[in-house]
Amino acid sequence: MNHPLLTTPVIEWNAGAERRQFDDVVAEEPLEIRLDGTPVSVTMRTPGDDFELAVGFLFTEGIIETAGDLTHVGSALDAAQRRECNIVDLRLGAWRTFDVTRLQRHFFASSSCGLCGKASIEAVRVRGVRPPAGDFRLDPCLLMALPAALRPAQVLFDRTGGLHAAALFDSDGTLVTVREDVGRHNAVDKVVGRAVLSGAVPLSEHILFVSGRGGFEIVQKALVAGVPVVASVSAPSSLAVGLAREYGLTLVGFLRGERFVVYAGEHRIAPDTSVAPVCAGASA
Repeated sequence: MNHPLLTTPVIEWNAGAERRQFDDVVAEEPLEIRLDGTPVSVTMRTPGDDFELAVGFLFTEGIIETAGDLTHVGSALDAAQRRECNIVDLRLGAWRTFDVTRLQRHFFASSSCGLCGKASIEAVRVRGVRPPAGDFRLDPCLLMALPAALRPAQVLFDRTGGLHAAALFDSDGTLVTVREDVGRHNAVDKVVGRAVLSGAVPLSEHILFVSGRGGFEIVQKALVAGVPVVASVSAPSSLAVGLAREYGLTLVGFLRGERFVVYAGEHRIAPDTSVAPVCAGASA
Protein backbone atom coordinates (compact mmCIF):
# COMPACT_ATOMS: atom_id res chain seq x y z
CA MET A 1 0.00 0.00 0.00
CA ASN A 2 1.15 3.51 -0.81
CA HIS A 3 0.85 6.02 2.01
CA PRO A 4 0.10 9.76 1.77
CA LEU A 5 2.78 10.66 4.35
CA LEU A 6 6.45 9.88 4.81
CA THR A 7 8.26 10.34 8.11
CA THR A 8 11.86 11.45 7.61
CA PRO A 9 14.75 12.65 9.82
CA VAL A 10 15.43 16.40 9.62
CA ILE A 11 17.53 19.04 11.32
CA GLU A 12 15.69 22.08 12.62
CA TRP A 13 17.48 25.37 13.24
CA ASN A 14 15.66 27.73 15.56
CA ALA A 15 17.15 30.83 17.21
CA GLY A 16 20.65 29.52 16.53
CA ALA A 17 20.01 26.14 18.11
CA GLU A 18 20.14 22.85 16.21
CA ARG A 19 17.74 20.02 16.90
CA ARG A 20 17.50 16.63 15.19
CA GLN A 21 13.99 15.28 14.92
CA PHE A 22 11.51 13.50 12.67
CA ASP A 23 9.07 15.30 10.42
CA ASP A 24 6.16 14.24 8.22
CA VAL A 25 6.28 15.16 4.54
CA VAL A 26 3.54 14.60 2.01
CA ALA A 27 4.08 11.76 -0.43
CA GLU A 28 4.26 12.59 -4.12
CA GLU A 29 4.20 9.68 -6.55
CA PRO A 30 3.23 9.17 -10.20
CA LEU A 31 -0.18 7.73 -11.02
CA GLU A 32 -0.76 6.24 -14.44
CA ILE A 33 -4.34 6.13 -15.65
CA ARG A 34 -5.13 3.44 -18.21
CA LEU A 35 -8.32 3.28 -20.23
CA ASP A 36 -9.09 -0.02 -21.95
CA GLY A 37 -5.45 -0.97 -21.45
CA THR A 38 -4.06 2.23 -23.00
CA PRO A 39 -2.13 4.73 -20.83
CA VAL A 40 -3.86 8.10 -21.17
CA SER A 41 -2.34 10.19 -18.39
CA VAL A 42 0.43 10.28 -15.83
CA THR A 43 0.10 12.76 -12.99
CA MET A 44 2.06 13.38 -9.83
CA ARG A 45 -0.33 12.93 -6.93
CA THR A 46 -0.62 12.16 -3.24
CA PRO A 47 -1.54 8.45 -2.91
CA GLY A 48 -5.09 7.90 -1.75
CA ASP A 49 -8.52 8.07 -3.40
CA ASP A 50 -6.85 7.05 -6.66
CA PHE A 51 -10.00 5.53 -8.13
CA GLU A 52 -11.88 8.78 -7.51
CA LEU A 53 -9.04 10.70 -9.12
CA ALA A 54 -9.12 8.52 -12.23
CA VAL A 55 -12.91 8.63 -12.56
CA GLY A 56 -12.94 12.38 -11.98
CA PHE A 57 -10.27 12.84 -14.63
CA LEU A 58 -12.26 10.87 -17.22
CA PHE A 59 -15.43 12.76 -16.34
CA THR A 60 -13.90 16.23 -16.51
CA GLU A 61 -12.19 15.30 -19.79
CA GLY A 62 -15.60 14.43 -21.24
CA ILE A 63 -14.84 10.73 -21.75
CA ILE A 64 -17.60 9.47 -19.46
CA GLU A 65 -20.92 10.99 -18.45
CA THR A 66 -21.79 8.71 -15.53
CA ALA A 67 -20.14 5.98 -13.51
CA GLY A 68 -22.32 3.57 -15.48
CA ASP A 69 -20.16 4.17 -18.54
CA LEU A 70 -17.43 2.17 -16.82
CA THR A 71 -17.48 -1.60 -16.46
CA HIS A 72 -14.35 -1.80 -14.33
CA VAL A 73 -12.36 0.49 -12.01
CA GLY A 74 -9.42 -1.05 -10.21
CA SER A 75 -5.67 -1.31 -9.80
CA ALA A 76 -3.70 -2.80 -12.66
CA LEU A 77 -2.11 -6.19 -12.10
CA ASP A 78 1.44 -7.17 -12.98
CA ALA A 79 2.50 -10.44 -14.65
CA ALA A 80 2.31 -12.24 -11.30
CA GLN A 81 -1.22 -10.88 -10.71
CA ARG A 82 0.02 -8.55 -7.99
CA ARG A 83 -1.64 -5.16 -7.53
CA GLU A 84 0.15 -2.17 -9.08
CA CYS A 85 -0.28 0.62 -6.53
CA ASN A 86 0.51 3.42 -9.01
CA ILE A 87 -1.61 2.32 -11.96
CA VAL A 88 -5.40 2.55 -12.19
CA ASP A 89 -7.09 0.48 -14.88
CA LEU A 90 -10.53 1.50 -16.15
CA ARG A 91 -12.70 -0.17 -18.76
CA LEU A 92 -15.36 1.50 -20.86
CA GLY A 93 -18.65 -0.14 -21.72
CA ALA A 94 -19.03 -1.15 -25.35
CA TRP A 95 -21.53 1.66 -25.84
CA ARG A 96 -18.90 4.34 -25.09
CA THR A 97 -16.12 5.15 -27.52
CA PHE A 98 -13.24 7.59 -27.30
CA ASP A 99 -10.51 8.94 -29.54
CA VAL A 100 -7.29 7.98 -27.78
CA THR A 101 -5.25 10.35 -29.93
CA ARG A 102 -7.34 13.25 -28.62
CA LEU A 103 -7.24 12.19 -25.00
CA GLN A 104 -3.73 10.85 -24.59
CA ARG A 105 -1.44 13.26 -22.74
CA HIS A 106 2.12 12.70 -23.87
CA PHE A 107 3.58 14.67 -21.02
CA PHE A 108 4.18 14.52 -17.30
CA ALA A 109 1.56 16.65 -15.55
CA SER A 110 3.43 18.38 -12.76
CA SER A 111 1.90 18.55 -9.30
CA SER A 112 1.33 22.28 -9.62
CA CYS A 113 -0.29 22.49 -13.04
CA GLY A 114 -2.60 20.11 -14.83
CA LEU A 115 -2.22 22.05 -18.06
CA CYS A 116 1.55 21.80 -18.50
CA GLY A 117 2.37 20.50 -21.96
CA LYS A 118 -0.98 21.27 -23.52
CA ALA A 119 -0.58 22.57 -27.05
CA SER A 120 -3.16 25.31 -26.61
CA ILE A 121 -5.94 26.53 -24.36
CA GLU A 122 -8.50 25.40 -26.92
CA ALA A 123 -7.22 21.83 -26.60
CA VAL A 124 -8.40 21.62 -22.98
CA ARG A 125 -11.90 22.94 -23.56
CA VAL A 126 -14.21 20.02 -22.95
CA ARG A 127 -16.95 19.62 -25.50
CA GLY A 128 -20.49 20.04 -24.33
CA VAL A 129 -19.76 22.32 -21.37
CA ARG A 130 -22.92 24.21 -20.42
CA PRO A 131 -23.55 27.15 -18.07
CA PRO A 132 -24.41 26.05 -14.51
CA ALA A 133 -27.90 26.47 -13.09
CA GLY A 134 -28.71 30.15 -12.82
CA ASP A 135 -31.17 30.05 -9.91
CA PHE A 136 -28.64 29.13 -7.22
CA ARG A 137 -28.17 31.91 -4.65
CA LEU A 138 -25.60 32.19 -1.89
CA ASP A 139 -25.58 34.42 1.18
CA PRO A 140 -22.23 36.20 1.74
CA CYS A 141 -22.19 35.12 5.38
CA LEU A 142 -22.40 31.47 4.38
CA LEU A 143 -19.58 31.99 1.90
CA MET A 144 -17.32 33.56 4.52
CA ALA A 145 -17.88 30.63 6.88
CA LEU A 146 -16.41 28.08 4.45
CA PRO A 147 -12.69 28.45 5.33
CA ALA A 148 -13.39 27.84 9.02
CA ALA A 149 -15.51 24.82 8.13
CA LEU A 150 -12.80 23.35 5.91
CA ARG A 151 -9.80 23.92 8.17
CA PRO A 152 -10.48 21.10 10.72
CA ALA A 153 -10.92 18.64 7.85
CA GLN A 154 -7.44 19.26 6.41
CA VAL A 155 -5.90 16.38 8.34
CA LEU A 156 -2.86 15.82 6.12
CA PHE A 157 -2.14 19.53 5.85
CA ASP A 158 -1.98 19.76 9.64
CA ARG A 159 0.79 17.18 9.66
CA THR A 160 2.77 18.36 6.63
CA GLY A 161 1.75 21.88 5.61
CA GLY A 162 2.25 20.75 2.02
CA LEU A 163 -1.06 19.94 0.38
CA HIS A 164 -3.89 21.60 -1.48
CA ALA A 165 -7.47 20.94 -0.47
CA ALA A 166 -10.67 20.88 -2.51
CA ALA A 167 -13.97 20.83 -0.69
CA LEU A 168 -17.56 20.49 -1.78
CA PHE A 169 -20.24 22.26 0.27
CA ASP A 170 -24.00 22.10 -0.14
CA SER A 171 -26.33 25.08 -0.29
CA ASP A 172 -26.56 25.18 3.53
CA GLY A 173 -22.78 25.39 3.92
CA THR A 174 -22.45 21.78 5.08
CA LEU A 175 -19.18 20.11 4.14
CA VAL A 176 -19.97 17.19 1.82
CA THR A 177 -16.54 16.05 0.59
CA VAL A 178 -12.95 17.12 1.12
CA ARG A 179 -9.87 15.75 -0.59
CA GLU A 180 -6.20 16.72 -0.22
CA ASP A 181 -3.42 16.35 -2.77
CA VAL A 182 -0.10 17.90 -3.82
CA GLY A 183 -1.84 18.88 -7.05
CA ARG A 184 -4.80 21.23 -6.79
CA HIS A 185 -6.29 19.82 -9.99
CA ASN A 186 -5.95 16.29 -8.56
CA ALA A 187 -7.80 17.31 -5.39
CA VAL A 188 -10.65 18.64 -7.54
CA ASP A 189 -10.72 15.48 -9.67
CA LYS A 190 -10.97 13.40 -6.49
CA VAL A 191 -13.94 15.45 -5.29
CA VAL A 192 -15.64 15.26 -8.68
CA GLY A 193 -14.84 11.56 -9.00
CA ARG A 194 -16.48 10.90 -5.65
CA ALA A 195 -19.61 12.72 -6.84
CA VAL A 196 -19.66 10.76 -10.12
CA LEU A 197 -19.32 7.41 -8.32
CA SER A 198 -22.13 8.32 -5.93
CA GLY A 199 -24.43 9.55 -8.73
CA ALA A 200 -24.49 13.13 -7.42
CA VAL A 201 -23.66 15.00 -10.63
CA PRO A 202 -24.56 17.55 -11.81
CA LEU A 203 -23.58 19.45 -8.66
CA SER A 204 -25.98 22.30 -9.38
CA GLU A 205 -26.66 23.05 -5.68
CA HIS A 206 -23.07 23.02 -4.45
CA ILE A 207 -20.03 25.20 -3.91
CA LEU A 208 -16.47 24.16 -4.74
CA PHE A 209 -13.90 25.69 -2.40
CA VAL A 210 -10.16 25.31 -3.03
CA SER A 211 -7.34 26.20 -0.68
CA GLY A 212 -5.03 27.62 -3.34
CA ARG A 213 -5.69 29.79 -6.36
CA GLY A 214 -8.61 29.46 -8.73
CA GLY A 215 -6.94 28.41 -11.97
CA PHE A 216 -8.40 27.81 -15.42
CA GLU A 217 -8.52 24.03 -15.12
CA ILE A 218 -10.32 24.17 -11.79
CA VAL A 219 -13.02 26.39 -13.28
CA GLN A 220 -13.28 24.07 -16.27
CA LYS A 221 -13.67 20.99 -14.09
CA ALA A 222 -16.32 22.77 -12.01
CA LEU A 223 -18.26 23.65 -15.16
CA VAL A 224 -18.20 20.06 -16.38
CA ALA A 225 -19.53 18.93 -12.99
CA GLY A 226 -22.26 21.58 -13.04
CA VAL A 227 -20.93 23.51 -10.03
CA PRO A 228 -22.33 27.08 -10.01
CA VAL A 229 -19.87 28.64 -7.52
CA VAL A 230 -16.09 28.27 -7.21
CA ALA A 231 -14.31 30.02 -4.34
CA SER A 232 -10.61 30.09 -3.55
CA VAL A 233 -8.38 31.36 -0.77
CA SER A 234 -6.04 32.99 -3.26
CA ALA A 235 -6.37 34.80 -6.58
CA PRO A 236 -7.80 33.41 -9.81
CA SER A 237 -5.96 33.61 -13.11
CA SER A 238 -7.03 35.73 -16.06
CA LEU A 239 -8.04 32.62 -18.04
CA ALA A 240 -10.13 31.40 -15.12
CA VAL A 241 -11.93 34.74 -14.92
CA GLY A 242 -12.55 34.77 -18.67
CA LEU A 243 -13.94 31.23 -18.68
CA ALA A 244 -16.17 31.90 -15.66
CA ARG A 245 -17.60 35.01 -17.29
CA GLU A 246 -18.11 33.22 -20.59
CA TYR A 247 -20.21 30.48 -18.98
CA GLY A 248 -21.83 32.44 -16.15
CA LEU A 249 -20.07 30.67 -13.28
CA THR A 250 -19.63 32.57 -10.02
CA LEU A 251 -15.92 32.91 -9.29
CA VAL A 252 -14.74 34.19 -5.90
CA GLY A 253 -11.16 34.82 -4.84
CA PHE A 254 -9.31 35.95 -1.72
CA LEU A 255 -11.92 34.33 0.52
CA ARG A 256 -10.37 35.10 3.89
CA GLY A 257 -11.98 36.38 7.06
CA GLU A 258 -14.72 38.88 6.25
CA ARG A 259 -13.38 39.77 2.81
CA PHE A 260 -13.71 38.20 -0.63
CA VAL A 261 -13.62 39.39 -4.24
CA VAL A 262 -16.21 38.38 -6.84
CA TYR A 263 -14.70 38.13 -10.34
CA ALA A 264 -17.69 36.68 -12.20
CA GLY A 265 -21.30 35.68 -11.64
CA GLU A 266 -22.08 38.27 -8.98
CA HIS A 267 -25.82 37.66 -9.42
CA ARG A 268 -25.56 34.53 -7.24
CA ILE A 269 -24.23 36.42 -4.21
CA ALA A 270 -27.38 37.63 -2.51
CA PRO A 271 -27.61 38.64 1.18
CA ASP A 272 -30.42 37.07 3.20
CA THR A 273 -32.55 40.06 4.16
CA SER A 274 -34.48 38.06 6.75
CA VAL A 275 -31.52 38.04 9.14
CA ALA A 276 -29.21 40.66 10.58
CA PRO A 277 -26.37 41.58 8.18
CA VAL A 278 -23.66 40.56 10.67
CA CYS A 279 -21.78 37.43 9.73
CA ALA A 280 -20.81 35.12 12.55
CA GLY A 281 -18.16 32.44 12.40
CA ALA A 282 -16.05 33.88 9.58
CA SER A 283 -12.46 32.72 9.75
CA ALA A 284 -9.72 35.19 10.57
